[in-house]
Amino acid sequence: MNTPKPTRRTTLCELTQQLLNSYQTIGGINHVDGKSLPSKATIAGVIQDLLRLLFPGFLGERAVRSLDLELETTALLASVEGHLEGEIRSSFEYAPPEGSERDNLALLAQDVTTSTLAELPRVRELLQTDAEAAFAGDPAALSPDEIIVAYPFIEAIAVQRFAHELYKRSVPLIPRIMTEWAHSRTGLDIHPGAEIGSHFFVDHCTGTVIGETSVIGSHVKLYQGVGLVARSLSGGQALRGKKRHPTVGDKVTIYANATIVGGETVVGSGSTIGASVFIMESIPPNSLVVWEPSGIRTTTKVRSAAVTDYEI
Repeated sequence: MNTPKPTRRTTLCELTQQLLNSYQTIGGINHVDGKSLPSKATIAGVIQDLLRLLFPGFLGERAVRSLDLELETTALLASVEGHLEGEIRSSFEYAPPEGSERDNLALLAQDVTTSTLAELPRVRELLQTDAEAAFAGDPAALSPDEIIVAYPFIEAIAVQRFAHELYKRSVPLIPRIMTEWAHSRTGLDIHPGAEIGSHFFVDHCTGTVIGETSVIGSHVKLYQGVGLVARSLSGGQALRGKKRHPTVGDKVTIYANATIVGGETVVGSGSTIGASVFIMESIPPNSLVVWEPSGIRTTTKVRSAAVTDYEI
Protein backbone atom coordinates (compact mmCIF):
# COMPACT_ATOMS: atom_id res chain seq x y z
CA MET A 1 0.00 0.00 0.00
CA ASN A 2 1.41 3.34 -1.09
CA THR A 3 1.08 6.11 1.42
CA PRO A 4 0.91 9.72 0.21
CA LYS A 5 4.07 11.68 0.73
CA PRO A 6 3.71 14.45 3.27
CA THR A 7 3.63 17.91 1.75
CA ARG A 8 5.87 20.65 3.04
CA ARG A 9 4.13 22.69 5.71
CA THR A 10 3.60 26.33 4.83
CA THR A 11 5.54 28.46 7.24
CA LEU A 12 4.04 31.31 9.23
CA CYS A 13 6.27 33.71 7.34
CA GLU A 14 4.91 32.48 4.01
CA LEU A 15 1.31 32.71 5.21
CA THR A 16 1.93 36.25 6.37
CA GLN A 17 3.39 37.21 3.00
CA GLN A 18 0.40 35.70 1.19
CA LEU A 19 -1.97 37.79 3.24
CA LEU A 20 0.10 40.93 2.73
CA ASN A 21 0.01 40.33 -1.01
CA SER A 22 -3.77 39.96 -0.74
CA TYR A 23 -4.01 43.29 1.06
CA GLN A 24 -2.16 44.95 -1.83
CA THR A 25 -4.17 43.34 -4.64
CA ILE A 26 -7.67 43.16 -3.18
CA GLY A 27 -9.05 46.57 -2.28
CA GLY A 28 -12.31 47.72 -0.75
CA ILE A 29 -12.15 45.57 2.37
CA ASN A 30 -8.94 47.05 3.76
CA HIS A 31 -8.84 49.96 6.19
CA VAL A 32 -5.10 50.33 6.65
CA ASP A 33 -3.79 53.84 7.29
CA GLY A 34 -7.41 55.02 7.22
CA LYS A 35 -9.26 57.32 9.56
CA SER A 36 -10.17 56.15 13.05
CA LEU A 37 -13.25 53.94 13.28
CA PRO A 38 -15.50 53.35 16.29
CA SER A 39 -14.85 50.12 18.16
CA LYS A 40 -17.62 47.54 17.85
CA ALA A 41 -16.47 45.88 21.07
CA THR A 42 -16.60 49.14 23.01
CA ILE A 43 -20.03 49.96 21.59
CA ALA A 44 -21.31 46.52 22.60
CA GLY A 45 -20.20 47.28 26.16
CA VAL A 46 -21.89 50.69 26.04
CA ILE A 47 -25.14 49.06 24.89
CA GLN A 48 -25.13 46.61 27.77
CA ASP A 49 -24.54 49.41 30.27
CA LEU A 50 -27.28 51.49 28.62
CA LEU A 51 -29.71 48.60 29.02
CA ARG A 52 -28.89 48.51 32.73
CA LEU A 53 -29.62 52.25 32.94
CA LEU A 54 -32.89 51.84 31.05
CA PHE A 55 -34.04 48.85 33.11
CA PRO A 56 -32.42 49.24 36.55
CA GLY A 57 -32.42 46.10 38.63
CA PHE A 58 -33.43 43.79 35.78
CA LEU A 59 -30.25 43.03 33.86
CA GLY A 60 -27.39 43.14 36.35
CA GLU A 61 -25.75 40.20 38.07
CA ARG A 62 -27.14 41.20 41.46
CA ALA A 63 -30.15 42.97 42.89
CA VAL A 64 -30.06 46.77 43.05
CA ARG A 65 -31.14 48.36 46.33
CA SER A 66 -32.81 51.76 46.35
CA LEU A 67 -30.20 52.96 48.85
CA ASP A 68 -27.45 52.28 46.29
CA LEU A 69 -29.36 53.43 43.21
CA GLU A 70 -27.98 56.96 43.00
CA LEU A 71 -24.38 55.87 43.44
CA GLU A 72 -24.66 53.00 40.97
CA THR A 73 -26.50 55.11 38.41
CA THR A 74 -23.89 57.85 38.63
CA ALA A 75 -21.03 55.40 38.14
CA LEU A 76 -22.74 53.61 35.27
CA LEU A 77 -23.73 56.84 33.55
CA ALA A 78 -20.19 58.19 33.87
CA SER A 79 -18.82 55.05 32.23
CA VAL A 80 -21.34 55.23 29.38
CA GLU A 81 -20.69 58.93 28.86
CA GLY A 82 -16.93 58.51 28.67
CA HIS A 83 -16.94 55.53 26.31
CA LEU A 84 -19.75 56.82 24.12
CA GLU A 85 -18.14 60.25 23.74
CA GLY A 86 -14.90 58.63 22.60
CA GLU A 87 -16.69 56.49 20.02
CA ILE A 88 -18.74 59.43 18.74
CA ARG A 89 -15.55 61.43 18.35
CA SER A 90 -14.01 58.59 16.32
CA SER A 91 -17.12 58.52 14.15
CA PHE A 92 -16.96 62.25 13.54
CA GLU A 93 -13.26 62.01 12.69
CA TYR A 94 -14.10 59.29 10.18
CA ALA A 95 -16.97 61.28 8.61
CA PRO A 96 -17.12 64.88 9.88
CA PRO A 97 -20.60 66.44 9.81
CA GLU A 98 -21.17 68.86 6.98
CA GLY A 99 -19.95 72.33 7.85
CA SER A 100 -18.03 71.23 10.94
CA GLU A 101 -14.38 72.05 11.56
CA ARG A 102 -11.95 69.33 12.60
CA ASP A 103 -10.71 71.39 15.55
CA ASN A 104 -14.25 71.41 16.96
CA LEU A 105 -15.02 67.69 16.63
CA ALA A 106 -14.14 66.90 20.25
CA LEU A 107 -16.51 69.57 21.54
CA LEU A 108 -19.20 68.44 19.09
CA ALA A 109 -18.85 64.84 20.30
CA GLN A 110 -19.20 66.02 23.89
CA ASP A 111 -22.33 68.04 23.10
CA VAL A 112 -23.95 65.19 21.14
CA THR A 113 -23.18 62.70 23.90
CA THR A 114 -24.70 64.92 26.58
CA SER A 115 -27.83 65.79 24.59
CA THR A 116 -28.41 62.14 23.65
CA LEU A 117 -28.03 60.85 27.20
CA ALA A 118 -30.45 63.57 28.31
CA GLU A 119 -33.09 61.70 26.27
CA LEU A 120 -32.85 58.58 28.45
CA PRO A 121 -35.84 59.50 30.68
CA ARG A 122 -38.02 60.07 27.59
CA VAL A 123 -36.78 56.83 26.03
CA ARG A 124 -37.74 55.03 29.25
CA GLU A 125 -41.25 56.47 29.01
CA LEU A 126 -41.61 54.98 25.54
CA LEU A 127 -40.14 51.64 26.64
CA GLN A 128 -42.67 51.51 29.48
CA THR A 129 -45.46 51.67 26.89
CA ASP A 130 -43.73 48.99 24.79
CA ALA A 131 -43.48 46.67 27.78
CA GLU A 132 -47.16 47.30 28.58
CA ALA A 133 -48.16 46.53 24.99
CA ALA A 134 -46.10 43.34 24.97
CA PHE A 135 -47.64 42.04 28.18
CA ALA A 136 -51.18 43.04 27.23
CA GLY A 137 -50.82 41.51 23.77
CA ASP A 138 -49.28 38.16 24.65
CA PRO A 139 -51.26 35.67 26.75
CA ALA A 140 -48.11 33.51 26.99
CA ALA A 141 -46.41 36.16 29.13
CA LEU A 142 -46.50 35.20 32.80
CA SER A 143 -45.67 38.65 34.17
CA PRO A 144 -44.45 42.10 33.14
CA ASP A 145 -41.05 41.21 34.58
CA GLU A 146 -40.78 38.26 32.19
CA ILE A 147 -41.26 40.66 29.27
CA ILE A 148 -38.20 42.68 30.27
CA VAL A 149 -35.82 39.91 31.31
CA ALA A 150 -36.70 37.33 28.64
CA TYR A 151 -38.33 38.84 25.56
CA PRO A 152 -35.88 39.65 22.74
CA PHE A 153 -38.22 42.37 21.50
CA ILE A 154 -37.59 44.58 24.54
CA GLU A 155 -33.84 44.43 24.02
CA ALA A 156 -34.18 45.22 20.31
CA ILE A 157 -36.58 48.15 20.70
CA ALA A 158 -34.59 49.62 23.60
CA VAL A 159 -31.43 49.65 21.51
CA GLN A 160 -33.27 51.06 18.48
CA ARG A 161 -34.92 53.85 20.41
CA PHE A 162 -31.57 55.01 21.78
CA ALA A 163 -29.79 54.54 18.44
CA HIS A 164 -32.54 56.61 16.82
CA GLU A 165 -31.51 59.57 18.98
CA LEU A 166 -27.95 59.29 17.67
CA TYR A 167 -29.27 58.88 14.14
CA LYS A 168 -31.25 62.11 14.45
CA ARG A 169 -28.03 63.86 15.46
CA SER A 170 -26.27 62.60 12.30
CA VAL A 171 -23.79 60.41 14.15
CA PRO A 172 -22.23 58.11 11.54
CA LEU A 173 -21.73 54.34 11.95
CA ILE A 174 -22.62 53.98 15.64
CA PRO A 175 -26.44 53.86 15.34
CA ARG A 176 -26.24 51.06 12.77
CA ILE A 177 -23.60 49.18 14.78
CA MET A 178 -25.98 49.32 17.74
CA THR A 179 -29.06 48.06 15.93
CA GLU A 180 -27.09 45.32 14.16
CA TRP A 181 -25.81 44.20 17.56
CA ALA A 182 -29.44 43.85 18.64
CA HIS A 183 -30.36 42.24 15.32
CA SER A 184 -27.72 39.53 15.74
CA ARG A 185 -29.01 38.74 19.24
CA THR A 186 -32.76 38.94 18.67
CA GLY A 187 -33.47 38.35 14.98
CA LEU A 188 -35.34 41.67 14.84
CA ASP A 189 -33.85 44.07 12.28
CA ILE A 190 -34.95 47.66 12.91
CA HIS A 191 -33.00 50.40 11.20
CA PRO A 192 -32.08 53.24 13.58
CA GLY A 193 -33.76 55.71 11.22
CA ALA A 194 -37.24 54.18 11.61
CA GLU A 195 -39.74 56.40 13.45
CA ILE A 196 -41.82 54.35 15.88
CA GLY A 197 -44.66 55.52 18.11
CA SER A 198 -45.59 54.35 21.58
CA HIS A 199 -47.03 50.98 22.65
CA PHE A 200 -45.11 49.05 19.98
CA PHE A 201 -44.72 45.26 20.06
CA VAL A 202 -43.21 42.64 17.76
CA ASP A 203 -44.21 39.13 18.86
CA HIS A 204 -41.53 36.45 18.37
CA CYS A 205 -39.29 38.96 16.53
CA THR A 206 -37.43 36.57 14.26
CA GLY A 207 -37.13 37.71 10.66
CA THR A 208 -39.02 40.99 11.00
CA VAL A 209 -37.39 43.83 9.04
CA ILE A 210 -38.22 47.53 9.44
CA GLY A 211 -36.46 49.79 6.96
CA GLU A 212 -34.81 53.16 7.51
CA THR A 213 -37.62 55.45 6.34
CA SER A 214 -40.47 53.46 7.87
CA VAL A 215 -42.92 55.46 9.96
CA ILE A 216 -44.97 53.50 12.50
CA GLY A 217 -47.79 54.94 14.58
CA SER A 218 -48.82 54.10 18.13
CA HIS A 219 -50.35 50.84 19.37
CA VAL A 220 -48.95 48.82 16.44
CA LYS A 221 -48.37 45.09 16.75
CA LEU A 222 -46.28 43.01 14.34
CA TYR A 223 -45.50 39.32 14.18
CA GLN A 224 -42.48 37.35 13.00
CA GLY A 225 -41.31 37.68 9.43
CA VAL A 226 -43.06 40.98 8.71
CA GLY A 227 -41.24 43.17 6.21
CA LEU A 228 -41.60 46.94 5.89
CA VAL A 229 -39.30 47.27 2.91
CA ALA A 230 -38.41 49.33 -0.16
CA ARG A 231 -40.02 48.72 -3.53
CA SER A 232 -36.67 48.57 -5.32
CA LEU A 233 -33.06 49.32 -4.50
CA SER A 234 -31.86 49.29 -8.12
CA GLY A 235 -31.32 53.04 -7.88
CA GLY A 236 -28.65 52.44 -5.25
CA GLN A 237 -27.17 55.52 -3.59
CA ALA A 238 -29.39 57.80 -5.70
CA LEU A 239 -32.24 56.77 -3.35
CA ARG A 240 -30.45 57.99 -0.24
CA GLY A 241 -32.62 60.36 1.78
CA LYS A 242 -35.82 59.50 -0.09
CA LYS A 243 -38.89 57.88 1.50
CA ARG A 244 -38.50 54.23 0.52
CA HIS A 245 -40.40 52.33 3.20
CA PRO A 246 -44.08 52.21 4.22
CA THR A 247 -46.03 54.25 6.71
CA VAL A 248 -48.19 52.36 9.20
CA GLY A 249 -50.99 54.18 11.04
CA ASP A 250 -52.13 53.81 14.63
CA LYS A 251 -53.67 50.63 16.07
CA VAL A 252 -52.58 48.38 13.20
CA THR A 253 -51.87 44.65 13.51
CA ILE A 254 -49.73 42.90 10.89
CA TYR A 255 -49.52 39.12 11.03
CA ALA A 256 -46.66 36.75 10.25
CA ASN A 257 -44.71 37.02 7.00
CA ALA A 258 -46.73 39.88 5.58
CA THR A 259 -44.67 42.18 3.33
CA ILE A 260 -45.52 45.83 2.81
CA VAL A 261 -43.56 47.62 0.12
CA GLY A 262 -42.76 51.18 -0.91
CA GLY A 263 -42.38 54.65 0.48
CA GLU A 264 -45.75 55.81 -0.84
CA THR A 265 -47.62 52.88 0.68
CA VAL A 266 -49.72 53.76 3.73
CA VAL A 267 -51.54 51.26 5.93
CA GLY A 268 -54.49 53.15 7.35
CA SER A 269 -55.09 53.33 11.08
CA GLY A 270 -57.17 50.58 12.65
CA SER A 271 -56.36 48.04 9.92
CA THR A 272 -55.45 44.38 10.24
CA ILE A 273 -53.11 42.75 7.70
CA GLY A 274 -53.36 38.97 7.51
CA ALA A 275 -50.46 36.53 7.33
CA SER A 276 -48.36 36.22 4.15
CA VAL A 277 -50.04 39.16 2.40
CA PHE A 278 -47.92 41.15 -0.09
CA ILE A 279 -48.98 44.79 -0.31
CA MET A 280 -47.72 47.43 -2.76
CA GLU A 281 -50.65 49.89 -2.57
CA SER A 282 -52.09 51.95 0.26
CA ILE A 283 -54.79 50.41 2.45
CA PRO A 284 -57.73 52.52 3.71
CA PRO A 285 -58.22 52.93 7.46
CA ASN A 286 -60.09 50.17 9.30
CA SER A 287 -59.43 47.57 6.61
CA LEU A 288 -59.05 43.82 6.92
CA VAL A 289 -56.63 42.48 4.32
CA VAL A 290 -56.31 38.70 3.83
CA TRP A 291 -54.81 36.42 1.23
CA GLU A 292 -57.13 34.10 -0.73
CA PRO A 293 -56.35 31.69 -3.59
CA SER A 294 -57.89 34.17 -6.01
CA GLY A 295 -55.72 36.99 -4.65
CA ILE A 296 -55.74 39.55 -1.87
CA ARG A 297 -59.11 40.60 -0.51
CA THR A 298 -59.59 43.94 1.27
CA THR A 299 -62.76 44.62 3.23
CA THR A 300 -63.87 47.14 5.79
CA LYS A 301 -63.71 45.84 9.33
CA VAL A 302 -67.09 45.60 11.06
CA ARG A 303 -67.33 45.65 14.81
CA SER A 304 -70.05 43.34 16.09
CA ALA A 305 -70.46 40.34 18.32
CA ALA A 306 -70.24 38.04 15.28
CA VAL A 307 -67.20 39.59 13.62
CA THR A 308 -63.73 39.76 15.16
CA ASP A 309 -60.29 40.71 13.97
CA TYR A 310 -58.19 38.27 12.05
CA GLU A 311 -56.41 36.05 14.55
CA ILE A 312 -53.80 33.32 14.61
